[in-house]
Amino acid sequence: MASPLVSVIIPVYNRFELAKEAVSSVLGQTFRNLELIIVDDGSTDMTPILATYFRDDTRVKYIRINHSGMPGFVRNKGVETAKGKYLAFLDSDDLWMDSKLKKQVDFLEKNSAIKVVHTREAWVRNGKTISQAGFNHRRFGDIFSDALEKCIIGPSTVLIETTLYRELRGFRDDLEIAEDYELWLRLANSNSIGYIDEALITKRAGHVGQLSEKYGQIEIFRIRGLQKLVEQSFFNLKNQKNAELELAKKCRIYAAGCRKRNKIEEAEIHESLAAKYSK
Repeated sequence: MASPLVSVIIPVYNRFELAKEAVSSVLGQTFRNLELIIVDDGSTDMTPILATYFRDDTRVKYIRINHSGMPGFVRNKGVETAKGKYLAFLDSDDLWMDSKLKKQVDFLEKNSAIKVVHTREAWVRNGKTISQAGFNHRRFGDIFSDALEKCIIGPSTVLIETTLYRELRGFRDDLEIAEDYELWLRLANSNSIGYIDEALITKRAGHVGQLSEKYGQIEIFRIRGLQKLVEQSFFNLKNQKNAELELAKKCRIYAAGCRKRNKIEEAEIHESLAAKYSK
């Protein structure tokens, strides 16, 4: 029985050296039936050389687009040309262990009721491993309540059925940060999540160019993603109420921070939102 095709999407912007290593970690997978779609978000460094650097591997496709700065938009562009039964995403500064895809494909092929599976990550900052011992959130099954608080699925860890991803219409393409948080909430609202309790991803943090480093805090982006879903009444009845309460909590905390920074108008806006959704 032939292995299903997996479409791997790597979005990249001005990260030639890191992206080269990321691409190599995909091409070195023990699972071989894949296509790799590199989507270059208008890089101005050596990144376009990737198109020729890996030209001897026919599985690699390079797409260049005008710079958007929106990770979700870039990933969605890659999905437009994807032909695989499954989709996988790899951020250009992350790496896969060589058995990552094999273990995930086997998992989904054996568990037909589950359409998405993720894995544990190994976090490395400046060459040092960061402990995740304090991360006690739920990782499989119904993870919605835990996913409300923060993003608990790393994009680079996911393998998802292409049909489901397209039904969800992919990542929001107008969020610079937390586009993954927003998508996983929509996913978890009505899908059971599979999980492999093994670090099959190396997450490299702390280098120049990371959006999380650019802004310092990202809670306002989570608020924006969650607020739109709440206002659309996107979730089922139980999840909708929990989402409203979490949105109110996030707005209260963010408003308090705004007051400390003397951003009174912004604080009042989020205090009003908190009051609205606390009821």
